[in-house]
Amino acid sequence: MSSEAPSRAEQRASQLKPSTLEGPRTRIGDAVALSAFGDKSREPNSAELHQVLGRSGARWDELTAFIESTYSPLSVSWGFADAKWGWSLRLKQRKRTVMYLTPCERHFLVGIVLGEKAVQAAHAVPLDKSLLALIDAAPKYPEGRGVRIEVRVKSDVESVKQLAAVKMAN
Repeated sequence: MSSEAPSRAEQRASQLKPSTLEGPRTRIGDAVALSAFGDKSREPNSAELHQVLGRSGARWDELTAFIESTYSPLSVSWGFADAKWGWSLRLKQRKRTVMYLTPCERHFLVGIVLGEKAVQAAHAVPLDKSLLALIDAAPKYPEGRGVRIEVRVKSDVESVKQLAAVKMAN
């Protein structure tokens, strides 16, 4: 029985640690929330958010300010999907979601869905090779390829800004 060898992008993506498995998360009963905020009855406030994010709070603020100024009019709203995911912040331009931000201990995750045109366009901009491998390895769905990107350092914020520009242009 023959099988195709995995592509370089698939090999690299398999070496990346899934962000959903890293770091402490909120436990609710038997469920563990991806977000640091897993209590459905309480939407996170700014002080709690920055306490959980620590030094990454400045990166959160930088990214949200950039997205708000670049893609206005923008609606920003907290949402609680379920106990598995916890609270996340949705940044939406009119009817189009730009991205989701999920707060975690000392970092956050950016969830972004790219259509196939945006996936192809991402290869034309100077993105980190591991990010491109993550995008290429993401499953294809009718709405696009969804990826979650850990944001811990300034260069992560810059990569997310570039990816948002690619998404919104395509």
